[in-house]
Amino acid sequence: MKPSELLPDSVAVITGGASGIGLAAAKHFAGRGFSVCIADLGKDRLAKAAEQIGGTVMTVETDVSDLEALEELEASVAARFGGTDILMNNAGTAYGSTCFGPADTWAKVLGVNLMGIVNGTQIFGPGMVKRGRPGMIVNTGSKQGITTPPGDPAYNVSKAGVKAFTEALQHELRNSEGCKVSAHLLVPGYVFTGLTARGATEKPAGAWTPEQTVDFMIESLERGDFYILCPDNDVPRALDERRIAWAAGDLIENRPPLSRWHPDYAETFAAFVKGD
Repeated sequence: MKPSELLPDSVAVITGGASGIGLAAAKHFAGRGFSVCIADLGKDRLAKAAEQIGGTVMTVETDVSDLEALEELEASVAARFGGTDILMNNAGTAYGSTCFGPADTWAKVLGVNLMGIVNGTQIFGPGMVKRGRPGMIVNTGSKQGITTPPGDPAYNVSKAGVKAFTEALQHELRNSEGCKVSAHLLVPGYVFTGLTARGATEKPAGAWTPEQTVDFMIESLERGDFYILCPDNDVPRALDERRIAWAAGDLIENRPPLSRWHPDYAETFAAFVKGD
């Protein structure tokens, strides 16, 4: 499914919609004349975001790790707009983690980043398919869920799960007779958002803005892409491709895990990136 094939009265629901990529996406869809619902934490944040979005917009304070909260969100959207055509499961969090770190940290990260997407899809998806209208589910993943760099395993595991789940989702949708809903995996590059800013107020030169990321997402969706692998100002697609290929090669060639960061493989990886 492509954005240009969506109906003029489409309804977009965006979790994590009060800031960053979610807010930029909400502005884009509102600019197309779609009705928009943004779901996030913080009533003041939601109200401020709604003012920026304009158009027909509703806000619902929602903790996506809470199944009942997502059920209430879906019911609220259906009551006001009649249903959902675009679901962007975008809410995410990160606390920093280690493999032996607190169980509560792991539960929070997996609850939002992975189960928020699984539950959101299961609650909204059947109604979207039954609606019989063109639609799409866009799940926000991460390059860290593909190359799994050291430093934050809980986040990596959550985003690796999002990748696997969204691949399975698209397979099921495309094999469902008469289904007009497609699934897509958004894989942002370095984007300057509240999650990545870490207190900074000025965008680093290497980062994209949320608006650039959404523009790239829409262009990719218009091509019919499933994997929306975004570059940034520091990392072009060619470098991403080499890093991903190397990560897959650890398994194929029986190298140590995360060999990209292993001192014995530093020179070999550097040559591989250069194509030597």
